[in-house]
Amino acid sequence: MKTLPAKAIVAAAALGAVATLSFQVFHGPSAAAVKAPVAAAELAAPMQLAAAAVPAAEPAMRFATPEPKFGTEEALRAKIKFETSHWGGKPVRTLDEASRILLARAAAENAGLDEVGLGYQDVYGVIEAETSWIQRTGSSKDGTPNLGLAQFEPRTAKSLGLTDPQDPVQAVFAAAKYMKLGAQWASGRIGTLKSDPALYAAKLREGVSVHYNLSVKGRNKWNGLNTAQLPVETQRHIRNAAAGAKEAAELARHLTA
Repeated sequence: MKTLPAKAIVAAAALGAVATLSFQVFHGPSAAAVKAPVAAAELAAPMQLAAAAVPAAEPAMRFATPEPKFGTEEALRAKIKFETSHWGGKPVRTLDEASRILLARAAAENAGLDEVGLGYQDVYGVIEAETSWIQRTGSSKDGTPNLGLAQFEPRTAKSLGLTDPQDPVQAVFAAAKYMKLGAQWASGRIGTLKSDPALYAAKLREGVSVHYNLSVKGRNKWNGLNTAQLPVETQRHIRNAAAGAKEAAELARHLTA
């Protein structure tokens, strides 16, 4: 039997340690390791060092929720300004022109009207058709009161989360939400007109006025092609909303010129 050199003995011992560690990693500890916990701890030390050398996983990236372009409702209230107008021979307090455009833009963004093919001009137009931007109390044919700039009945206001119809910010925001519902409803009734984009866009806006202005029973008679058969008040609303939308576009250009 030959005696191995000292260097060979050291190398062999090192290889044995590596083999033992590899076996334990893939197959679990041996019976000897179970009986000798101190030796197991010594063998585990290199593993612990290796684990410590691995950097911890980075936390998942979190994206901040973008702020609305026009700020919060409170921020809007701080920006809007009022002026004195006249209605029914009496002086009344109403929003100035710049504030009307600002509020219409903010309401359109808040409701996501671009998703249904509408814009801030349409919001302006509907409020123009309802009240000419002058706070008032009206009534439906059955005597139900219609309140504020957007002229909502109490039940409709409640369904939209409108708690103060006299607050112009709340009222116009609620109007934009209701207009989105109206556009979705109208789209389902005029889907066959999509082959003519210009006609579809015009009829979509008609549908918003129909939905806004009539009861469920009345609005369901409209099919996009029988506008002339609608009540006179609804036809007037359609015309006034369209005229108001054009006014909004011109006013916005004038204010930014």
